[in-house]
Amino acid sequence: MLRTTLLLLCGSVLMWGCQTPPDIKQLQDKNGALQHQLGQAKETIRTLENDKQLLQQNVAELERVKGILGQEKSSRVVESTHLRGEVRRFVQSQIDTLKQFLLASNLLDYVGGELVKRSNLDTKPVLILDMYNKVPRNGAITGVGAYFQDVGTVSVKVLRPIDDKFVVVWASSPITVPGKGIQQLQFPVSVGVEQGDVLAYYLASPRMVSFDTGTGDTRYTASDIVVGGVLKPSSMSGGKEKRAYSIGVNGLLNVK
Repeated sequence: MLRTTLLLLCGSVLMWGCQTPPDIKQLQDKNGALQHQLGQAKETIRTLENDKQLLQQNVAELERVKGILGQEKSSRVVESTHLRGEVRRFVQSQIDTLKQFLLASNLLDYVGGELVKRSNLDTKPVLILDMYNKVPRNGAITGVGAYFQDVGTVSVKVLRPIDDKFVVVWASSPITVPGKGIQQLQFPVSVGVEQGDVLAYYLASPRMVSFDTGTGDTRYTASDIVVGGVLKPSSMSGGKEKRAYSIGVNGLLNVK
């Protein structure tokens, strides 16, 4: 009886030793799943690495094409800029030639006092505002003409009326007068004017342009004025003198 019992106990121990505990089996299954996922992740990484290499190759190719296009564009810009410059110089040359022809042929419009020698001279530099000879029509002015009694520099101003004041809308750089007598001096570019604009001139040296009294309406002051500046004729001198100066502008005004 005892022997039988011992045999049964030994058999039970052997059978229990041959079985895998449930926790170990679960760990083995989980480990297998993780190994599978790791394999998939490695495959995905290999695919991404391949895609990365292809993208890098595409970027390199795009950079190469971009460089070529940049060179072509730069070449076209240089070429077109040079061409535009040549055309502008040609057109400007034609315009200058035409202006010289119109001036020499006395075909330009003139706005100002008669270019004759007059009786009086200013003893100091002066800014004169010609209220008598206003711009009669829209157009463009191309230069200044005067009967100069002495050399120096002259600056031309275009003023636009606002209420009882005049605002400087354009001013030339000082123009050198090369000699005495009637001189026709051209602006670097033509300047647009409107009907009713008033012209002013700054004579930087004394005794440059002579004037008479009683035949015009030119106001004067000692100080020069810049673009944006305002002149009020009633605050200037010369309201009762009715000065007329031998100076004016040339240009092309619209036909009525």
